[in-house]
This record gives sequence, C-alpha cells and structure tokens, in this order.
Amino acid sequence: MLRALASRAPRGATTSEVAALTGLTRPTAHRLLSSLLAEGHADRDNRTAQWFLGPEIYVMGMLAAARFDVSDHALDSVRALAAATGESAFFSVRRQHETVCLLRADGSFPIRSIVLREGTRFPLGVASAGLAILSYLTDEEIERYLRGFPPECQHGQAHSSEAILSRVRQTRERGYALNPGLVVEGDWGMAAAVFDSTGKPHWALSLTGVESRFRPDRQQELGQALLAAAHGLTTAIQRSARPAHG
Repeated sequence: MLRALASRAPRGATTSEVAALTGLTRPTAHRLLSSLLAEGHADRDNRTAQWFLGPEIYVMGMLAAARFDVSDHALDSVRALAAATGESAFFSVRRQHETVCLLRADGSFPIRSIVLREGTRFPLGVASAGLAILSYLTDEEIERYLRGFPPECQHGQAHSSEAILSRVRQTRERGYALNPGLVVEGDWGMAAAVFDSTGKPHWALSLTGVESRFRPDRQQELGQALLAAAHGLTTAIQRSARPAHG
C-alpha cells in the first residue's frame, strides 16, 4: 500500500487507483488505507479524496537516513551531470528486484524526460539504471533474478531474458548501460553503476533524453561522463562508510 502511494507522489492517488495498483478490491483498499491513516502512515485530502504518504513515513525516513541515505553525496553528482550534459540526470537505488529513482535534476535542454521522476520504480534490467546495476551482479544472481522475476511479463519481449542478457554483455564491455528507447519510444537512457563499501552495485547514476541527443558519436562522451561521476560517487560513499580512527 505504501509503495502504491509512493508511486503516485506528489499528486496522490484515489482509493480506486490504490486498489488497481495493489490488486486488492476497492473496499479492502479503503479499509487498509483508513488503518494507515489512523497510524499516521497515510494522509488524505478530504476535498479531493486523494491519498498520500503520511507524516509518520517522513519521521521514519529521517530516522533511517543515518544508515541508508547517501543523497547528500549524490545530489552534487546529479546536478553536475545535468549541468555538464544538458540532459535530465537521476540517482536511483536498488530495492530487491527493482530500482527506485531518488533524485532528479534537469539540464538546459528544453525537452524533458517523461520516463523518470522521484519515486518511479522499474524492474532490474528494464530502465538504464536497473540494467547498469544488474550487469554488475554475479552471473548466478542474474540467472536467479531472470528465472524468478522475468521483466518480460510486465514489459514485453524487448525485455526477454535473452535480450537482457545481451544488453548485460554489452554493458560489461562498455562499462555503462544504454537503453535505446525501450521503455518509451524516442526516450533514451544511459547509466553507470555506483558501488557500496562491499563492492556491490547498489545505486546508479543515469541520463535520459530524446534520441537525437544520444547519437552514437555522443554516447561515448556521455558514457565517460557517467563513469567518471559514478567513480567519484562510489569513492565518496565508500570513504564515508569507513570507521573513523581517533
């Protein structure tokens, strides 16, 4: 339920929308939302009947931030990428079998990405951020994921296991991921993985824009910018995770 509300932030969601997103009946969705409202985990605008994440979620997020939040490090990287390239830049985090967009900054190019915004979720391997992360998991982890959570069930044959494995190989060769308009036609994306203190790919920096801005001769330039930013962010995150020595 909370994920459904988060996916509709900041505009909110009706009870029917939450029911559709969660696969519940409308009465069940309303009952659960009312329970969340009573605990402060959900909020409701009585004028519009829209549901939102509640104030207790904000409090919990602030408490969890000390352990999980790296947005202070990431924000500078996202803004710098957007300024340097003119494209929309993003920072996403892996959550089990998905990526969640956490940060967005728009560059100077007037046409904006329509695919990603804060809170948007995609299965691993679908959008460029998820492909970058998936590519640096072990072969066994990738095989287990594709067998248990095949993205083609939601996103079609362009995201079959064979197609994703081919893009994984290409990503490993280049170092960065490329999504040639496979989510929304004409909206291209590129991404580079960011690694945690154990060397696991846990986040990704990405750029999205119209196809004409991602022509082959510019892809290498954008890829190198992503890799440099991802390396710098990985270094900052790993350094901050080391225990201080007095």
